[in-house]
Amino acid sequence: MQSFDANGVATAYWISGRGAPIVLLHGGEADHAMFDGLSRALSDHFTVIAYDQRDSGATRNPSSPYSLADLADDAAALIRGLGHGRVHVMGTSLGGLVAQTLAARHPHSIDRLVLSSTWKINRSPLDVNPGAFRALGAYRADASANAAKIAEFFFPPGFLHERPELIDIFRGNNRDDGQKARRAALLAQPVAADLANFDRPTLLLAGSDDRLIPNTETFAIADDLQRVETLVIEQVGHVSSIQAPERVAEAVIAFLNSEEAV
Repeated sequence: MQSFDANGVATAYWISGRGAPIVLLHGGEADHAMFDGLSRALSDHFTVIAYDQRDSGATRNPSSPYSLADLADDAAALIRGLGHGRVHVMGTSLGGLVAQTLAARHPHSIDRLVLSSTWKINRSPLDVNPGAFRALGAYRADASANAAKIAEFFFPPGFLHERPELIDIFRGNNRDDGQKARRAALLAQPVAADLANFDRPTLLLAGSDDRLIPNTETFAIADDLQRVETLVIEQVGHVSSIQAPERVAEAVIAFLNSEEAV
């Protein structure tokens, strides 16, 4: 683990592999560790930079509120601080919202972009999937007791049967009440993030069995992009980087190395 200081935040990050750099932006419930398997699968092809966002993992930040714009600015500062001009960027779920904001605010920081199991910025989750997010809201009132039910929105039941330890991710014990409150407030804050002028190649990636974010919501981002491809990974749920890291890596490597993406 290494740490980079900018914007009043000590961002914890990990670097592995070799080749062109790719920065990974994790989801709302997670930290950089959600990409451990994917990082290993990518590391023969790319220099993989995985980091913890504010109020996640080993990163340390002030107790003041922040927005998706602040998280995007943190990512841009880290990219610059590590000596890179353009990097590839992959964001999943909430990390996909951060990645879209990064693309809008710092377009010259991105070479190629992968958005996985995410949705359009400034759309309420209750508009994206009202049934799922209302159920999650109820279950999270007692996350410890309902962790198994919460986990089934992120992973298919059969996979959870094979990997029951993943249920612990959703017990909420890794963040204190202040951290949870600041993370929860992110989606209630509108952010200016116009992608109309973002002209870098983008891959929209979705799992066919995603119970949380419908594939149609992920692919609707294409309306705001100039150069876009879409891909569904079959029999995979919301957190494809944990469930099927090798298959995700195969798709990402093919996209980033394709001539069409130049």
